[in-house]
Amino acid sequence: MQRARDILQKAFGYDSFRLNQANIIETVIQGGDALVLMPTGGGKSLCYQIPAMVRDGTGIVVSPLIALMQDQVDALQQLGIRAAFLNSTQHYQAQIRIADELKAGELDLLYIAPERLLSEQMLDLLGQIRLALFAIDEAHCVSQWGHDFRREYQQLSQLHERFPKVPRIAMTATADQRTREEIIDQLGLHDAATYINSFDRPNIRYTINEQANEREQLLRFIQLEHAGDAGIVYCLSRRKVEDIASWLCAKGYVALPYHAGLPDEYRQQNQQRFLHEDGIIIVATIAFGMGIDKPDVRFVAHLNLPKSIEAYYQETGRAGRDGQLASAWMSYGLQDVIKLRQMMQESDADEQYKRVSHYKLESMLGLCELTNCRRQALLEYFGEKLPESCGNCDNCLNPPQTWDASEAAQKAISAAYRTNQLFGVNYLTDVLLGRENARIRQNGHYRLRVYGAGSELSHVEWRRLYRQLIALGYLNVDATGHGSLKLTEKCRPLLRGEATLALRKMERPVKVTRTKGRTTDNRLPAHDQKLFDALRALRLELANKQGVPPYIIFHDSTLIEMAGKRPTSLNAMNHISGVGESKLKHYGRAFMSLIEQHSFK
Repeated sequence: MQRARDILQKAFGYDSFRLNQANIIETVIQGGDALVLMPTGGGKSLCYQIPAMVRDGTGIVVSPLIALMQDQVDALQQLGIRAAFLNSTQHYQAQIRIADELKAGELDLLYIAPERLLSEQMLDLLGQIRLALFAIDEAHCVSQWGHDFRREYQQLSQLHERFPKVPRIAMTATADQRTREEIIDQLGLHDAATYINSFDRPNIRYTINEQANEREQLLRFIQLEHAGDAGIVYCLSRRKVEDIASWLCAKGYVALPYHAGLPDEYRQQNQQRFLHEDGIIIVATIAFGMGIDKPDVRFVAHLNLPKSIEAYYQETGRAGRDGQLASAWMSYGLQDVIKLRQMMQESDADEQYKRVSHYKLESMLGLCELTNCRRQALLEYFGEKLPESCGNCDNCLNPPQTWDASEAAQKAISAAYRTNQLFGVNYLTDVLLGRENARIRQNGHYRLRVYGAGSELSHVEWRRLYRQLIALGYLNVDATGHGSLKLTEKCRPLLRGEATLALRKMERPVKVTRTKGRTTDNRLPAHDQKLFDALRALRLELANKQGVPPYIIFHDSTLIEMAGKRPTSLNAMNHISGVGESKLKHYGRAFMSLIEQHSFK
């Protein structure tokens, strides 16, 4: 462990381990298996990188996305660590060279996708070398209950069968109890030490809005809180991705689309621009993001409802990996609820899978309609208790007003029942408002007691109420695709007057004027901000010369500390968090010189 601490300080530039890191590293160094649940940005990578450098042999890292291996390896090589990757993007000679380095024992770490790792040729090659460990990243991919299931992950149990003496460390940022159990079963980790860090990301502010005009809502959010910042906007469909990206560009932002339907070269180019340039917004389907190491993503926005809390947590966790303040913002509406319910009901999956999916969607909807602290509910889903409200979510910062919706809900449910549960939201709303049209007259529904009984609410308010009733499980959406609403057993106490229902009031949008520059609370005092901006410019220049993302040189948090402490010697610079021996050697004098130029007169 002393050698591990030396590597932490000299190579990575950190003075001490974070919660559980030391125990995890010691377990693996001693040859034990470990299952690690740690939030994004919590330092999972160190838990296998350092043991791979301490133990004899090469650490093999199973990574699901080949597109990100280059950046992971670049970051390690900047630290003077012998790392490489093997994947299909490399030409044959490069693959032969890396295989030779592997056989010669010249690599500390090798990143590889599960498909290639499990090929007989690769397994034979691994049988010829000394192996330090197997690190299985994004281990939730092994679970069919997880939000990103990949069949090839379930074959990784072969590693232990073939190399029983090589320790394994499986890592994920998102796994509920059921998913944890399946990771253990599928990978044969029954004897592994389990380490669960807090899932809390206190630097992320959670905000969930009801969908009114989603584009204007998104624009207000970016203008108010994140002008000039890098961010990710998630959409459900490819067409919506391209529409939103084009629209944001027309509003003066650099917004790039990313989805599986785009040409590989164009998609890769957009991802590289996002990683290498400052202030880029990527608009993407959920195909984008797993393993993204960019630490200065200041916001993640959802324009559609995720299918589960795990997916929501994983995607929002890509914001603020550097520990600086960041935002998780979402706008969702009735059509999101209906579409996801229909997709779930129409699935050809078995009944057990449907039940689990239903529970996960209900939990996500419950988080959206919550009137108290969202962070408490989010953490409770993962089995963690937060004793007090967080003070950094929309419900804590601006507690929502509620209203007694019991009588209105009874009318809404009765309208569905009296029309034989054959109609959707728009038709039922027309009935409640007493509107005259051919369908209502033809069906004779103008004779019902509920016809015209809902004048106290507007069309928009009735639609919102129906969305809440669906979200809260009082009504279900028919799976035939017609969108007709069906009553559930949960309705009975409410219809009989044995239960009441309090719901969120609709919030009016805030009028916003355009702001310039960074508007998050991460700003420094003016005299430090000027130096920080200069340090970022130098970092970008150095990164461009090497063809690597700027954060691989130094994270923003490291530059912020430099700007605040203004080290006057290389020895003092070496004590800045994130500056190890290799980076001090390569960049220390350049950054010191710039700091001296900005010293106080």
